[in-house]
Amino acid sequence: MHIMHAKDAVSAKLAECYIDIEDNRYNFMQAINLEASIEKTKAEVPILGKTGKGNKTTGWKGTGSATFHYNTSMFRELLYRYKETGEDIYFDIHITNEDPTSGAGRQTIFLKDCNIDGGLLAKFDADAEYLDETLDFTFEDFEIPEKFSRLSGV
Repeated sequence: MHIMHAKDAVSAKLAECYIDIEDNRYNFMQAINLEASIEKTKAEVPILGKTGKGNKTTGWKGTGSATFHYNTSMFRELLYRYKETGEDIYFDIHITNEDPTSGAGRQTIFLKDCNIDGGLLAKFDADAEYLDETLDFTFEDFEIPEKFSRLSGV
């Protein structure tokens, strides 16, 4: 029987995140966490001779959420630009997970044509140790240029 070695769990703290907005790349070192997922859209299909319906995938939708330290105005600037001009800015996010101890190696995901759903304009909390904020977004495409290695025994 094969089992995963504890060292092959990927450290949550060693990720890298970059954001490309127009012609600028930003090291998004303020990030605390980020999750991006796709949800398949499906249509119910009636099938003659069955009492239940089938399900056919008809597309997908990409959504994400990030929490980061409240120390950048980058996204507020995008919201302000939209308010002032009506121009909605799309951007790309590059996420790399790599733990040198893990046999899983490195994985990079490119989220393409991201668009923020809205955002926090101002915040304070006199009782907090530090300030953070959460940003929800959608994306329209993705690539996986680097994939984790297959662990021994898989």
